[in-house]
Amino acid sequence: MSEHTDPPRAISFTRFEILVQTAAAVASRSSRNDKITLIAALLGRLTSDEAASAASFMSGEIRQGALGVGRALLNGLNGVTPSPQARLTIGEVDGFFERLRALGGAGSQQQRRLLLEQLFGQATRDEQRFLARLLVGELRQGAVIGVVMEAVAQAAALSPTLVRRALMLCGETERVTRVAFERGEPGLRAIGLELFRPIRPMLAHPADSLDHALSAFAHPHLEVKLDGARVQVHKLGRDVRVFSRQGHDVTAAVPEVPELVAGLGVHDLVLDGEVLAMRADGRPYPFQTSMRRFGRRVDVESLRAELSMTPFFFDCMQCDGELLIDAPASERFARLEEVVPERFQVPRIVPADAEQAHDFLARTLAAGHEGVMVKDPSAPYEAGVRCRHWLKIKQSETLDLVVLAAEWGSGRRSGWLSNLHLGARDPSGGFVMLGKTFKGLTDEMLVWQTARLSALRVSEAGGLVTVRPELVVEVAFNEIQRSPQYPAGLALRFARVKQHRPDKRAEEADEIARVWMLFERQLAYLP
Repeated sequence: MSEHTDPPRAISFTRFEILVQTAAAVASRSSRNDKITLIAALLGRLTSDEAASAASFMSGEIRQGALGVGRALLNGLNGVTPSPQARLTIGEVDGFFERLRALGGAGSQQQRRLLLEQLFGQATRDEQRFLARLLVGELRQGAVIGVVMEAVAQAAALSPTLVRRALMLCGETERVTRVAFERGEPGLRAIGLELFRPIRPMLAHPADSLDHALSAFAHPHLEVKLDGARVQVHKLGRDVRVFSRQGHDVTAAVPEVPELVAGLGVHDLVLDGEVLAMRADGRPYPFQTSMRRFGRRVDVESLRAELSMTPFFFDCMQCDGELLIDAPASERFARLEEVVPERFQVPRIVPADAEQAHDFLARTLAAGHEGVMVKDPSAPYEAGVRCRHWLKIKQSETLDLVVLAAEWGSGRRSGWLSNLHLGARDPSGGFVMLGKTFKGLTDEMLVWQTARLSALRVSEAGGLVTVRPELVVEVAFNEIQRSPQYPAGLALRFARVKQHRPDKRAEEADEIARVWMLFERQLAYLP
C-alpha cells in the first residue's frame, strides 16, 4: 500500500471572482467542448495549488470534505452585506475552508458562524451565491467531474485517458490536478490503486427497456439490481475495511461484511457490491429499512440481532496483487466467482435469448428487487463514470400529482421554472405536499412547463413561484418514506417527472389516501 503527502500550499493571488465568472460561463454553454475549453483556460493561468482548488470547486467539491455547514446555518447569513468589489483570492477561500474543517468541540458552531460571516462579508453577491451552493453540495453549473478532468488534461497538455485513470484510482480531483501540473505524466502513472483508499464506483445508465438494453451488447450479462447501500470492500491480510458510495469508512456499521471477507482465501482484495437487510423468506426489506441499519454508528450489535445485513458482491477490482480494472468484465466476474461464496454473489445469468432475459426480470421483480442490470462483458471497470457499459432497468410506481409551486433553475436551467413542488389531492380540500423534484425534465418539457406555470402564477418570492394548483404531472419514484418535513409525514424517494398531463384536471390527481396505501404496502415487509 503506497502513501503520499501533499506539498505545502503556495500563496495564491488569483481572484476568486475569475473562477465564479468562469463557472457562470460554463453553465451557459451546452457544448461539452466549450465547457472544457473554458475551464482549461482558467486552469492554465493558475498556480498548481490554485488549479487544484479550482478543479475541485468547479466539480462541486471541497477538498476538506464535510465542513459542518448546513442550510440552516447558511440561511442565517442572508443579512451579510456583500462586498462591493472582488477581494477574495482562490487560496483565501481554500484557507477559510481549512479553518472550518479544524473547528470542533464546545462552541464550534458559533465559531463556524463567525468564520462564515467573515468569508461572506468579503465576497461579492455572485461569489456568495457560488459559495452557498458549493457548501451545501448543490453547485450545478454543468461542470461535472469528467468535464473538469478533460480540462485538466488540456491545460496540462496530457492524455485525458491518463488523467481519468489517475482520478479513478485515487478518487481525489484536487490531488490529480496538482500532480498533473507539478509532475506531469510520470506523476500520474505513479498513482495506483491504494488499498484502503476507495476508488470512485462505476455507475450505470438508465435504459428505456430491457429489449433496448439487450440489443446494446453482443453477449450481455444480466444481474439482479438490488436496492441496498453501495459498498466497496478492501482487504489486506485479516484487515478489512468497508467504504460507502461517497468514500466514507463505514466498517463499524456493518460488522457482517469484514467478518465474511476476512475469511476469504486471498491476501488482498477489492470488491464492489451492496449490503441490505433480508427477510427470512429471502425477500429484501425496503431501502429505508436497510438504511436504518446502515446509518447506525452506536449500539450496532443490539440492532444487528434484530436486523442483520447481508453483503452481495458483483465486481472485483483487485485480487492477490493483480489489478483488474482494465480487464474485461467477464474476467472480473470469473475472479469474483472463484473468491466469493455463491450465496454472497449478486445473481447473474448470460441469457440465451430475450425470452430468458424477460423471465429473469420477471422473477427478479417477483422476488421483491427493483430491477436488473445489463452489462457489457468486454468492458473495463470505469470508476466514477456513468457509462453505457452498465444499463439499469427498473420498474416503479407512478402517481399523478399537482404542481403547487416551482423554483427558478440555475446554471444551464437559468430562466426556466425547474424544481417542482408536488402535492397529492386531499378530498377534504386542497393538496398535501409530498416533496420536490427537478429530475426527468427535458429541455422541451422545461420550456413548456415554464410557460404554463407562468400563466398560473399567484405570487413570487425569493425565486419561488407559487401557482394555482392546476397542472398535473405523472411522477415515478422508487419508494415512499416517512418524512417530518412535509405535512402528510411522507415523501417520495427519487421522484422524477415522467410526463406532464395537461389532459387531466387537478380533481383527477391521486388522493393522499392512495399514497398512504402504497406506503402501507411497503410496511408489510418491515420488521
